[in-house]
Amino acid sequence: MIDVHSHIIPGIDDGSRSMEMSLTMARQSVDAGVTHVVCTPHIHWGVFDNTRADIEDGFNKLNDAVAKENLPLTLSWAGEVRIKEIIPQWLAENALPFVGKWKGKPVLLLEMPHSHVPAGLDQLLRWLIASGIQPLIPHPERNRDVLNTPDKIQWLRNLGCLLQVTAGAITGRFGDKVQALSAKMIDADQVDIVASDMHDDVRRPNDMGEAYTVVKQRISKERADKLFTQTPGKIVAAQSE
Repeated sequence: MIDVHSHIIPGIDDGSRSMEMSLTMARQSVDAGVTHVVCTPHIHWGVFDNTRADIEDGFNKLNDAVAKENLPLTLSWAGEVRIKEIIPQWLAENALPFVGKWKGKPVLLLEMPHSHVPAGLDQLLRWLIASGIQPLIPHPERNRDVLNTPDKIQWLRNLGCLLQVTAGAITGRFGDKVQALSAKMIDADQVDIVASDMHDDVRRPNDMGEAYTVVKQRISKERADKLFTQTPGKIVAAQSE
């Protein structure tokens, strides 16, 4: 499986707090059946002011540590970018790290606030797509506005977004309501990717193995493979093109 969303780089955001924890998270990922992890720390202006240089430095240290452990796990890096008005400036300055490419377009992991769907989001999404960027929206199933108005899921898809559901949402880690919505999204074929969004080794570990089993049993092995391996794999593999 290919995990395109994680907070495994230590000490850079609200994810892993130490290299020891990061290595435990890496081992858990391997045990879950994950072969590649994209490290995507928050880029949240005024909260986690991570830059490409900051992320790459932390990634290099983590990558060296994982290699020394001889773990069968490869890594790459990008960022989870919180929706802000400064995004067009960041794009112009080549400051946005991308997860990979989808149909020739760089894929931006673009995070909404958990509390609401921001006003003007449709304008930003249309501008990004017109600029040749493919938005990938993580964990819409955990957004309060979306939970209250599930029609916003199709609205996001109609705007051209890819949608990524969190593995822990599928397994029930975030409660019954989130789990039920994630199931409905999968049933309706409104999910493009499942990823871990792991933050630590206890409260928010890598749930991809268990979530894969749920989707496989609920829908089919073919759908599970597409969500957990094939689509994310194509995105990551295209990064080097």
